[in-house]
Amino acid sequence: MEVINDFLVQAISGTEWPMFVLLIGGGLFLVVYSKGLPYRFFGHAIAITAGKYDDKTAKGDVSSLQALSAAVAATVGLGNISGVAIAIHDGGPGVVFWIWMTALIGMCIKFYSCSLSIMYRGEDSDGKLQGGPMFYITKGLGHKAKPLAIFFSIAGLFGFLGVFTANQFTETFMGVVQPETSLLAMGGTETDPLFNWKLTIGIVLAIISSFVIFGGLKNIAKVATAIVPFMVMVYLITVIMVMVANSSAVWPSLKLIVSEAWNFKTVVTGGFWGLVIIGVRRAMFSNEAGLGSAPMYHGQSKNDEPIREGLVAMLGPFIDTILVCTFTAVVLILSGAYLEDGSGIVMTLNAFNTALGSWGGVLLMIIVSAFALSTLFTYSYYGVKSLSYLTNAKIGRLYNVYFVVMIVFAAVASLELVKNLIDLSYALMVIPNMIAVLLLAPKVNKAGKDYFEKLKKGKNA
Repeated sequence: MEVINDFLVQAISGTEWPMFVLLIGGGLFLVVYSKGLPYRFFGHAIAITAGKYDDKTAKGDVSSLQALSAAVAATVGLGNISGVAIAIHDGGPGVVFWIWMTALIGMCIKFYSCSLSIMYRGEDSDGKLQGGPMFYITKGLGHKAKPLAIFFSIAGLFGFLGVFTANQFTETFMGVVQPETSLLAMGGTETDPLFNWKLTIGIVLAIISSFVIFGGLKNIAKVATAIVPFMVMVYLITVIMVMVANSSAVWPSLKLIVSEAWNFKTVVTGGFWGLVIIGVRRAMFSNEAGLGSAPMYHGQSKNDEPIREGLVAMLGPFIDTILVCTFTAVVLILSGAYLEDGSGIVMTLNAFNTALGSWGGVLLMIIVSAFALSTLFTYSYYGVKSLSYLTNAKIGRLYNVYFVVMIVFAAVASLELVKNLIDLSYALMVIPNMIAVLLLAPKVNKAGKDYFEKLKKGKNA
């Protein structure tokens, strides 16, 4: 395990700057190039999501709301709860500011990428409508760009595993039922007295996930739409309760985030830029903007209007990062849990127990369970699409078997190993996806101009 982890660490160091330049540099270019269009039409995006502009005759398998729910289900999860804790642990409170900046840029990236997912849809070997980076790369840029699509899909075979979620769910469960262990030794061996517990949790989690993921996209979207809105609301109400009970500490916590964001003498490895990169990496893990995963769901929407789908999709980073991640960060800071040693979810668990008493951890466990399951359900679909593109739809479905086996592995693996595996895979996926999005951005701008001209004339109402 140590050899694999060392390899991942070295590989990540070689991908940080390409990822940073494409994600932040490319994202800033899109913000300027779009003239802030996604932000200016935020209200219109909400109206579309509410179903005001639904077209029952449009091609696709799920509604825009279901696609958004499924995409948010994959992002609103342990990345927002333990991922933020990991970020603050690694980079201090100031890292949250850079998570915010990346999320705001990410809204624009998602607008472009998910518009492209409708604009350039294709079919799999079964003749079913598909969307996503591999299709807008090849159909938008031409056959010569197919190596980029293949590269993306290969990285996706690893990046779309639910290993981080399974790992952190197991740690949360153990932290609640056996808090005295504190579970700082995740990834133990067969001699570890907790190993059998972790293995059992992993097997149960894999079995539960199997019931949903083998049912296909419609089943996943249906479950995600039922779980996600409710659990996001429960989580936000819970953290608001904590913030109200500690209202005097909320503003100082936010001030600390902003002041520490510009700490040029930070102890973070890599100094100030190391701090920024941690924020970018964790934000990408949180909302997946630039990664190319959300376009796979949004490409399945019953929507023939690319700009509409792009506007719906850009709500994802706002819900997922600006709202959920911020509330998590404030609770971690005002409770003082961020100063404690421990892995991601243990820090958040301590924050809830400190702020709400012993029942806080139990409540977090319930929330984490729903988030973990919804993330696992949705992530498997991304992997199926990646393998299907590389082979065919029949073989692609076998990804689910690999996926559930890796859930069990992740339950007993170390946090460091699964975090590094995902970070490397994500960085590799960003490269081909962002290249395609930037090259195809003029097509989206043209479609946007046409769409809003029709909207003004009342033809889209």
